[in-house]
Amino acid sequence: MIEAKESPSQTPLIQIEGLKTYYPIKKGIFSRTVGHVKAVDDISLNIYEGETLGLIGESGCGKSTIGRSIVRLENPSNGKIFFQNEDITQYSNQQLKPIRKNIQIIFQDPYSSLNPRKKINDILSEPLIVHKLVKPHEVQQNVDQLLDAVGLPRSYKNRYPHEFSGGQRQRIGIARAISLKPKFIVCDEPVSALDVSIQAQILNLLKDLQQELNLTYLFIAHGVGAVKYISTRVAVMYLGKIVELADKADLFNHPKHPYTQILLNSSPLPDPKLRNKERLIIQGEVPSSANPPMGCRFHTRCPYVQDKCKNEEPLLTGFLHTVACHYPLG
Repeated sequence: MIEAKESPSQTPLIQIEGLKTYYPIKKGIFSRTVGHVKAVDDISLNIYEGETLGLIGESGCGKSTIGRSIVRLENPSNGKIFFQNEDITQYSNQQLKPIRKNIQIIFQDPYSSLNPRKKINDILSEPLIVHKLVKPHEVQQNVDQLLDAVGLPRSYKNRYPHEFSGGQRQRIGIARAISLKPKFIVCDEPVSALDVSIQAQILNLLKDLQQELNLTYLFIAHGVGAVKYISTRVAVMYLGKIVELADKADLFNHPKHPYTQILLNSSPLPDPKLRNKERLIIQGEVPSSANPPMGCRFHTRCPYVQDKCKNEEPLLTGFLHTVACHYPLG
C-alpha cells in the first residue's frame, strides 16, 4: 500500500482566493447577531504539489481555522477553495465524500482525536471500509501496512487508545490520515502537545512519509523551530491576515515584516553567549479579532509605526517574497 510516487512539482494543488471565515457573536434573550469574530479575513494562498507550507503566528490568529476551512470542517463565510482546480467551497457532504479521500487532517491533540471506545484496528479500518478503497479481505493487510509505515508493531492494533503514549497516539493519527492515500494533509499543530524528543521523531516521520507518498502539507504551528525544520515555504499570520510569505531560507534570514522579525526573535537561543544580545520584544496585547484596528492590524504593537500605518491597510505585495507592510525592513 505504501509506494513511491512522482517527485514534487510546482503545480498548485490547493488555491485559496479571498477566504473569509467569520463566527457570529450573539447576545440577548433572542440570540441576535451583534458582530462577528473575523478568524480568517480575506486570505489568498497557493499550496503547491509536493511542498510543505508552514503557517506560523500567535495563538488565536486564525491558523487552525484556515486548515479546518480547507478540509471543510468549518464552512467559509466567503471566498473560494480550489482543489486541483475544482471549486469545493459550496460542496455538500455527499459531494465532498470523494474529495475527502485526497484531503485529510492530523489533529493537534492526540488524546481527543481518537475514539476511546474503539480499538486501533477499528479506527484504521473504518476509512478503508467507508470509502471502499480495498476489498474486504485486504483490510487487515492494509492496517498492518499502515502500522508499519508509522513505526508501530502490528500487534498494537488490538489495543485501545488509552493504552498508548501521546507520541504513539499521534502516530496512529498519522496512520489514519494516510490510510486513504491522500494528496494533501493539514497538519494542525501535530507536535505541540508532545515532548521535545518525541516532536523530533514525529517531524522526521512526516518528512519520510512525504518523500515516500509525495504528500503535500499545510503545517500549522506556533513553534518556529518545527516550522523551520519541515517547511518549504513559510507564511506568517497575524489577526486573520497573512503578513508575510516567502521561501523558508529567505524568510528566516531576511524577515521583512516587523511582526515576523519579532516572532523569530521570540524563539529561545541555544547559545548562552547570544542570550544577552538586545532583541526586539513584542509589546501589548493582541487586539480583538471581532474589532480589528484600522489600517495595518499590527500598528498597535509595532515599534516602527507611522501615521500611514494607522489609516491605510497594507496589501500583500512582492514576487517571491511578499509582505504586507508600508515600510518593510531590509
